[in-house]
Order: sequence, then C-alpha cells, then structure tokens
Amino acid sequence: MSEFVTISEIVQKLKFTVKSGVDFISKRTMISDLSRPGLELTGYFDFYPSDRIQVLGRTEISYIKSISHMNRMAIFEEMCQKDTPAFLITRDLEVPPELMAVATSNGIPVISSSMPTSQVSSMLEQYLSDRLAERISVHGVFVEIYGLGVLITGESGIGKSETALELLKRGHLLVADDRVEIHQLNQSSLIGEPPEILLHLLEIRGLGIIDVMSLFGVGAVRDRADINLKVELLNWDDNNRYDRIGAQIEGDQILGIEVPRVKVPVRVGRDIPGIIEAAAMNYRAKLMGFDAAKKFDDNLSRLIAKNSALDQENETAEQRKKDHEAASKKS
Repeated sequence: MSEFVTISEIVQKLKFTVKSGVDFISKRTMISDLSRPGLELTGYFDFYPSDRIQVLGRTEISYIKSISHMNRMAIFEEMCQKDTPAFLITRDLEVPPELMAVATSNGIPVISSSMPTSQVSSMLEQYLSDRLAERISVHGVFVEIYGLGVLITGESGIGKSETALELLKRGHLLVADDRVEIHQLNQSSLIGEPPEILLHLLEIRGLGIIDVMSLFGVGAVRDRADINLKVELLNWDDNNRYDRIGAQIEGDQILGIEVPRVKVPVRVGRDIPGIIEAAAMNYRAKLMGFDAAKKFDDNLSRLIAKNSALDQENETAEQRKKDHEAASKKS
C-alpha cells in the first residue's frame, strides 16, 4: 500500500498541466476522495476537507467570477491550508489570478485538465484509489482464462509456472508469475498485477527466465486483471479423499473478499492445464446458472424416486399375488 501519492506523479500519469507552483508538485495526498468546494466559496468553512485535492469546474469558476476581488482573496486564503495538496481546474478554464497568487504564496500547486469535471474526477479518484489501496503480495501465478482471472497457488516446485506456460500455448494470457500483487478495487472485486520487476516474465526451472511478450506476442500478456477464481495445486496423497462431485465451492478470504477456490491434486499423467481450463469454464457456467453438480443431484433424486416407485409397485403386485393365493386356498 502506498502511503501517499505526489502531485508530480498525478500530473505525469494523467497528463495534467501545471498552471502554477511547479516547485511545489512534490506535495503529497494521502486521501483518494476529492473535494469540490461549494459552500466554501460562500464563506462556510466549518467542515472544509482541506486535506483533499480541490476540484474547481465550470460552476465554481463562474461563481468565483461573480464575486469581488476582496472576497476572492479572502476565500482563497481560507482554502489554501498547509495540508491542501493542490487545486485542479477542469475544462482548461482560466485560473483566477487571485487563486494563483494565494496558492503560490502558500506553496500549493495549481494544475489543470481539458476534460469535463465529472470525467476527470472519476479518473483521478480511480487512480488514487488504486495507488492508496491496501496491497498484499501472494506467491503464485496469475493467468486469464476465457476472460476469468485465475490465481494458481501451491507449494514451490509443484509446477505452477510450467502450467502457466502450457496455458499460454493454448491461447490464454499471463498476468503475473511467482509474485502477484493484489489490491481491492471495491467491496466485491480484487485486482491482481505483477511486480514491476517481473512484468511479462515467466521463470521455468531448468530453462530460466523467458520474456512472454517476445515469445508469444503482445496478445499473450495483461498488466492486470480481476481475480475471479483461485486454483490450489496439491501434491497427490492416496490417503486423502478428494471431492468428486463439486457440490460445494469453497472460498478463501483475500483482503476481506471471498474468492472461490478449487483444489486440484497433482500427479504424473494428469493434464493440470486442461483441468484448470475446465475449472474456469465450469465456474463461468455456474455464474450463468448451469451447475453440473446440481444436475447430477437432480438426476440422482429422480432415479431414487423412480426406483422407489418401482419397488412400491413390485411390493403391491407381490401382496396382490399373496392375497390371491390365499383366497384360492380358502375356496
């Protein structure tokens, strides 16, 4: 998790323009939320979130133009606090000279974007949320199979990278090998991506490190993806009883979000890449309402009911036969 993001990083990443205070763009923000001042422009500062980037759009700039020079100076003096990271002007609107002067005297940069306020606010909040989100690092391989992000974990040397290589040959995509950096996108989604040093690289024991993009092309890699399914590779143990029906999908908690998990035992002769492909397709089918385990259970229930009915019919017929024989003996 990054503790802060500098205004310089924001300007470079989102292609903003520095209007004033270029010497101050090393200032930091530690909050992903933005502030779009409204009541503050009228002089109400009781709940002013001064530690957020202040966004001024067409409405705010129009109002500022309608008030006197003295009022502008007084408002901006209140808004330019020590912990204010920056002022962001949208639509490339003209920056009020009073804002430039007061911001510069307080060491606060003024930046701008040509995009509409709602669009730039959404983009900036998403960027800050990604950068400031809590992150964990997981040992494993992360691939995208049929549009689903599949996190493959297991003991070192069990064959995770070799499995990823075979999946690449089958047309699937590599996101990360060896280490997967995970952070929360929202209350129900996780994002996985590789550490910068391992981007597009895959390590195969006995072969070394290979550049996946060079060997398989740009269509074989992704820089990040949602984590939809976890596949845990296990060494085969004859004493274990492995799930043969899959009626219940287990889950693992990652950053407070439950990720469906499938356990796949590994031994010589098993097509592990093919099994993982099938696991991804089966999970997608369940999301669409097609559950093979439920279908098997329904078929079994119908067969039991059918056999029970046949048994009942046979018992009834046998009883009738006995009753008939008894009646014949009496007569």
